[in-house]
Amino acid sequence: MSRDSSAITHRNVWSLAGPIIASNISVPLVGAVDTAVVGRLPGPTYIGAVALGALIFSFLYWGFSFLRMGTTGFVARAIGAKDQAELSRTYIRVLLLALVSGLVVIILGKPIIQLALAIIESSNAVESLAAEYAYIRIWSAPATLCLYVFTGILIGLHNTRDVFLLQVVMNLTNIVLDLAFVPWLGLGVAGVAWASLIAEYLAAGLGFWILRKPLADAFTDPDWRRILAIAPMLLLLRSNSHIFVRTMCLVFSFAFFTAQSAKLGELVLAANTILLHLQSIMAYGLDGFAHAVEALAGSAYGAHNRNRFKRAVKLTTWWAAAGAAATSLFYLLLGESILSLFSDQKAVLNTASAFLPWMIAAPIVSVWSFQLDGVFIGVGHTREMRNAMLGSTLGYLVLVWILLPMLGNHGLFLALTLFMLLRALTLWYYYPQISRVI
Repeated sequence: MSRDSSAITHRNVWSLAGPIIASNISVPLVGAVDTAVVGRLPGPTYIGAVALGALIFSFLYWGFSFLRMGTTGFVARAIGAKDQAELSRTYIRVLLLALVSGLVVIILGKPIIQLALAIIESSNAVESLAAEYAYIRIWSAPATLCLYVFTGILIGLHNTRDVFLLQVVMNLTNIVLDLAFVPWLGLGVAGVAWASLIAEYLAAGLGFWILRKPLADAFTDPDWRRILAIAPMLLLLRSNSHIFVRTMCLVFSFAFFTAQSAKLGELVLAANTILLHLQSIMAYGLDGFAHAVEALAGSAYGAHNRNRFKRAVKLTTWWAAAGAAATSLFYLLLGESILSLFSDQKAVLNTASAFLPWMIAAPIVSVWSFQLDGVFIGVGHTREMRNAMLGSTLGYLVLVWILLPMLGNHGLFLALTLFMLLRALTLWYYYPQISRVI
């Protein structure tokens, strides 16, 4: 076992995390612009429709986020082990899985959308507009899932600058088209969906171009017998199935939050939708350090270098904690001003302002689970991630059942905050198992 721990420095952390933080923050900003452009249409119905439409795709697309997370872990470990042949086989396996999954989503999309709208209780007006959004956006599935794979490969290769390029191109395109389709052309909720669809296909095309050389090398005389061999395919599917369950629990928890918000009325739904944008901006930003630890800890794990692994965890977590404190301070000082960017409806803004303190506390409470997620993804201990999330989700549902009737919307936010804490505690329980096997 090598004892070289000096290879990982603060500069290494920032060279990986910096571009990802910048690109990640742009993701929820697109959702913020989606909300802002419809937030100036009359009434809270349009905000709620976009929120429910986006919620459906949280299930459909983020359920496949294992294509990003699992890919990063496999690529990073192959690099650490210096196994170029397995690296090329991994590229082909995950890309084929993404394309097939995207086609399946399109085929099954309509009944899934209908089922989702039947489960979520909201007004007829909100559900009708949400369906209009969803039936357009469903066609982006192959592009979106390929983007997950490209992002996972690039992070695993420690090439986060091209991750930044992909996200910036996609999100700037989305924002420009939002502004063109909704305020200018008056397409309403459908315009928001078309903007996302076009931007995702453009970014997917760019991803193929960025990775054209390694993908071309991988597809040059591929060994299909080894690529499709049962053992590595089962390992890929087993690891990804654990991440899938974990991610679906996470998406369900936020979907459940939105569904409970809808039951509290259109005004609360609109306010909570705006506040969850602040949650998303925070989460995507701090995830930059989680992505950094995925790549650094994953490659150290693949090289069986315990000291490098521990240093990767230590440095990335130190910066993540500092980033969480800075984000909480930012929301404390400018939170009210940020809320006003989402809507000009006084009733919505007043309601959101009353619950803003929960978003101020969120970064400091949530950062630990983000970092531990990154460690477990990097080293491939996905079964433990799944178990931790299942326990946390069960605890969250119990907390909502107890706290919502007692405290109303404050109880809903308290349950969400405790859920993030439960995620960290359950992952920490499993953490010692990792360092013992390096």
